[in-house]
Amino acid sequence: MQGYFSSYLVVGVLFLIGGAIVAGALSANRMLRPHRPTPEKLSTYECGVDPVGEGWAQSYVRYYVFAYLYVVFAVDAVFLFPWATVFAAPGYGMLTLGEMFLFLGFLATGLVYAWRKGVLTWV
Repeated sequence: MQGYFSSYLVVGVLFLIGGAIVAGALSANRMLRPHRPTPEKLSTYECGVDPVGEGWAQSYVRYYVFAYLYVVFAVDAVFLFPWATVFAAPGYGMLTLGEMFLFLGFLATGLVYAWRKGVLTWV
Protein backbone atom coordinates (compact mmCIF):
# COMPACT_ATOMS: atom_id res chain seq x y z
CA MET A 1 0.00 0.00 0.00
CA GLN A 2 2.95 2.31 0.58
CA GLY A 3 4.04 2.18 -3.08
CA TYR A 4 0.48 2.79 -4.25
CA PHE A 5 0.16 6.19 -2.60
CA SER A 6 3.71 7.24 -3.43
CA SER A 7 2.83 7.21 -7.14
CA TYR A 8 0.02 9.67 -6.42
CA LEU A 9 2.50 11.78 -4.46
CA VAL A 10 4.77 11.97 -7.52
CA VAL A 11 1.85 13.07 -9.70
CA GLY A 12 0.84 15.70 -7.14
CA VAL A 13 4.39 17.06 -6.91
CA LEU A 14 4.57 17.27 -10.71
CA PHE A 15 1.29 19.20 -10.79
CA LEU A 16 2.65 21.61 -8.18
CA ILE A 17 5.88 22.11 -10.13
CA GLY A 18 3.94 22.68 -13.35
CA GLY A 19 1.64 25.18 -11.61
CA ALA A 20 4.64 27.01 -10.16
CA ILE A 21 6.25 27.27 -13.61
CA VAL A 22 3.06 28.64 -15.17
CA ALA A 23 2.50 31.09 -12.29
CA GLY A 24 6.15 32.22 -12.48
CA ALA A 25 5.93 32.78 -16.24
CA LEU A 26 2.71 34.79 -15.92
CA SER A 27 4.15 36.85 -13.05
CA ALA A 28 7.34 37.56 -15.00
CA ASN A 29 5.25 38.61 -17.99
CA ARG A 30 3.20 40.96 -15.86
CA MET A 31 6.26 42.54 -14.23
CA LEU A 32 8.26 42.96 -17.45
CA ARG A 33 5.56 44.20 -19.81
CA PRO A 34 5.24 47.88 -20.71
CA HIS A 35 2.09 49.44 -19.31
CA ARG A 36 1.20 52.69 -21.08
CA PRO A 37 -2.58 52.92 -21.50
CA THR A 38 -3.85 55.49 -23.99
CA PRO A 39 -7.41 56.25 -25.08
CA GLU A 40 -6.76 54.49 -28.39
CA LYS A 41 -5.55 51.35 -26.64
CA LEU A 42 -8.51 51.35 -24.27
CA SER A 43 -11.14 51.76 -27.02
CA THR A 44 -13.27 48.83 -28.12
CA TYR A 45 -11.71 46.78 -30.90
CA GLU A 46 -13.55 44.16 -32.91
CA CYS A 47 -11.92 42.23 -35.75
CA GLY A 48 -10.07 45.18 -37.24
CA VAL A 49 -13.22 47.28 -37.67
CA ASP A 50 -13.48 50.59 -35.83
CA PRO A 51 -16.58 50.78 -33.63
CA VAL A 52 -18.47 53.40 -35.61
CA GLY A 53 -22.22 53.57 -36.06
CA GLU A 54 -24.80 51.13 -34.78
CA GLY A 55 -24.03 47.80 -33.20
CA TRP A 56 -25.96 45.82 -35.82
CA ALA A 57 -24.19 44.41 -38.84
CA GLN A 58 -25.39 41.96 -41.44
CA SER A 59 -23.40 38.78 -41.89
CA TYR A 60 -23.93 36.13 -44.49
CA VAL A 61 -25.11 32.71 -43.41
CA ARG A 62 -23.04 31.24 -46.23
CA TYR A 63 -19.83 31.56 -44.22
CA TYR A 64 -21.34 29.67 -41.29
CA VAL A 65 -22.55 26.94 -43.61
CA PHE A 66 -19.04 26.53 -45.01
CA ALA A 67 -17.65 26.29 -41.50
CA TYR A 68 -20.35 23.80 -40.50
CA LEU A 69 -19.72 21.63 -43.54
CA TYR A 70 -15.99 21.69 -42.87
CA VAL A 71 -16.50 20.60 -39.26
CA VAL A 72 -18.92 17.85 -40.28
CA PHE A 73 -16.58 16.40 -42.88
CA ALA A 74 -13.50 16.79 -40.66
CA VAL A 75 -15.19 14.94 -37.81
CA ASP A 76 -16.46 12.30 -40.19
CA ALA A 77 -12.97 11.83 -41.59
CA VAL A 78 -11.82 10.97 -38.06
CA PHE A 79 -14.18 7.98 -38.15
CA LEU A 80 -12.29 6.59 -41.14
CA PHE A 81 -9.13 5.88 -39.12
CA PRO A 82 -10.64 3.38 -36.65
CA TRP A 83 -12.48 1.77 -39.54
CA ALA A 84 -9.22 1.28 -41.38
CA THR A 85 -7.70 -0.52 -38.39
CA VAL A 86 -10.72 -2.78 -37.82
CA PHE A 87 -11.05 -3.55 -41.51
CA ALA A 88 -7.79 -5.51 -41.43
CA ALA A 89 -8.91 -7.64 -38.45
CA PRO A 90 -10.02 -11.17 -39.39
CA GLY A 91 -13.77 -11.66 -39.56
CA TYR A 92 -14.68 -7.98 -39.87
CA GLY A 93 -13.82 -7.31 -43.51
CA MET A 94 -17.14 -7.41 -45.37
CA LEU A 95 -19.24 -6.17 -42.46
CA THR A 96 -17.10 -3.10 -41.89
CA LEU A 97 -16.84 -2.50 -45.62
CA GLY A 98 -20.63 -2.43 -45.92
CA GLU A 99 -20.99 -0.16 -42.91
CA MET A 100 -18.40 2.24 -44.28
CA PHE A 101 -20.10 2.40 -47.67
CA LEU A 102 -23.38 3.15 -45.89
CA PHE A 103 -21.64 5.86 -43.85
CA LEU A 104 -20.00 7.38 -46.93
CA GLY A 105 -23.36 7.20 -48.71
CA PHE A 106 -24.93 9.35 -46.00
CA LEU A 107 -22.07 11.83 -46.34
CA ALA A 108 -22.39 11.89 -50.12
CA THR A 109 -26.14 12.44 -49.84
CA GLY A 110 -25.56 15.43 -47.56
CA LEU A 111 -22.93 16.84 -49.86
CA VAL A 112 -25.14 16.44 -52.95
CA TYR A 113 -28.03 18.07 -51.08
CA ALA A 114 -25.84 21.05 -50.13
CA TRP A 115 -24.55 21.29 -53.68
CA ARG A 116 -28.06 21.19 -55.19
CA LYS A 117 -29.27 23.88 -52.79
CA GLY A 118 -26.42 26.14 -53.95
CA VAL A 119 -24.76 26.26 -50.56
CA LEU A 120 -21.32 25.42 -51.94
CA THR A 121 -21.12 28.39 -54.31
CA TRP A 122 -18.80 31.02 -52.87
CA VAL A 123 -19.92 34.01 -54.95
